[in-house]
Amino acid sequence: MAIGPVQLIVLGFPHPNFHGEVIAELERLRKSDTVRVIDALAVYKDEDGELEVEHLSNLTKEEAVELGSKVGALIGLGIEGEEGAVAGAALGAAAAEDGVDVLDTPKTWDVLGDIPPGTAAALLLIEHHWAVPLRDAIARAGGFRLSDGFVSPLDLVAIGLLAAEEAKELHDLETAAAASGN
Repeated sequence: MAIGPVQLIVLGFPHPNFHGEVIAELERLRKSDTVRVIDALAVYKDEDGELEVEHLSNLTKEEAVELGSKVGALIGLGIEGEEGAVAGAALGAAAAEDGVDVLDTPKTWDVLGDIPPGTAAALLLIEHHWAVPLRDAIARAGGFRLSDGFVSPLDLVAIGLLAAEEAKELHDLETAAAASGN
């Protein structure tokens, strides 16, 4: 199975107040074949740092069976207990046999460490279907990814893509919960 570029997005929620909007939007994107949610977890970290984890997904039953718990494996979260850890170790060993050094990464992202105590997070592992033709064209041209990341709306003012007022509104929207300390 060919797979498009995959991204892990971690979203924080100090007081989760879900009304189904996020799942509905992900479903709309899936139906338009823009993105596919490979896996999604909701993680709550209590004030003592203890974690509660729940699967979230808009995958079909067949896709869920095929893909399993990929976010947990990716970030080292043993949500499937000893059985999940054994399965993850087997996949890592198989990758190493194929010449892939899964431990040779330039930096480690401590996703769980980034979640503040008393906060919930949604961890979305998404495949960007829209980007497959672009990625393939880049590869055919001999190109490769050096880096990626989202750009803050405030940084877009400096290059003339947003007015300062609009950028501040977007920035405040994106960071309001974190800034309030809730």
